[in-house]
Amino acid sequence: MKKVLGLGNALVDILMLIESDKTLAKLQLPKGSMQLIDSKKMSEIDNCTSHLEKKMATGGSVANTIRGLSNLGLQTGFIGKIGHDDIGKFFKKDIERLGVKVQLQYSKQHSGCCIALISPDSERTMCTHLGAASELTPDDICIEQFQGFDIFHIEGYLVQNHELIEKAVRLAKEAGLKVSLDLASYNIVETNRDFLCYLLKNYIDYAFANEEEAIAFTEKAAEEALQEIAELCEIAIVKVGKEGSFIQKGNATFRIETPVVKAIDTTGAGDLYASGFLYGLANEMDLKRCGEIGSFVASKVVQTIGTTINPDAWEEIKDFAK
Repeated sequence: MKKVLGLGNALVDILMLIESDKTLAKLQLPKGSMQLIDSKKMSEIDNCTSHLEKKMATGGSVANTIRGLSNLGLQTGFIGKIGHDDIGKFFKKDIERLGVKVQLQYSKQHSGCCIALISPDSERTMCTHLGAASELTPDDICIEQFQGFDIFHIEGYLVQNHELIEKAVRLAKEAGLKVSLDLASYNIVETNRDFLCYLLKNYIDYAFANEEEAIAFTEKAAEEALQEIAELCEIAIVKVGKEGSFIQKGNATFRIETPVVKAIDTTGAGDLYASGFLYGLANEMDLKRCGEIGSFVASKVVQTIGTTINPDAWEEIKDFAK
């Protein structure tokens, strides 16, 4: 069974259900977007949502995927940066308990966190204060970190640090790993389209995108976007929410349906889809089966607040994956 290494923002999610999208309007936050925020904006959000119940959970796109893979029984690793604070301790303890081989750097800054404002229709708007996570540098990456792994998974949220990402994927390739990229967010894609195109052409083997990200990257509808992305890498995956997902490798295309469930929070759905898909690849399953497992895992996470799936649901997932 292949081993998966992730590189991403080490974050702790702070999740809350808002009464209506008026809260987003008041805070001037585009619904469904991911905004990088400073301390001032974070205080504004805190004040506006002080009456709401909040839930804390380990987060970060790649960290979510790695946690999912570990729950499925895969051997995994994670590279990131945290601070010497309670949030950092929470992140490290939570990810280590799953058996993840953590390769964490430390910063004098506070650990990063992500506020997830969940609308009544389950759409989430993310506000991220990166803190220590933003201080991960190319000097923190060396080829020894990749040894013993087979797949390297990275998140689009890091692509604004071009030097870091390019060094990481180059070293991964030198170490013989396949490289997997999740495009992360449509607004990140829009501002980094040229660099993402360069990465896909030169380093990326597997590319994950949701419908909005695929459109932002190609300026085409989902199925046409899939074909264009598939021309740049080995396997392209475009997720279209409750309508399922499309997968393409070469001239072979697959349409995967998603289980019908009542979604209450879509936070982490794409990250956990990647967990299921990469689990299938690591076990050398065919692409249709990889997509089915990804879709099944995603259907479980949208039925809970946050990205922590309960143990009973994980047992269901493992039975399904077998």
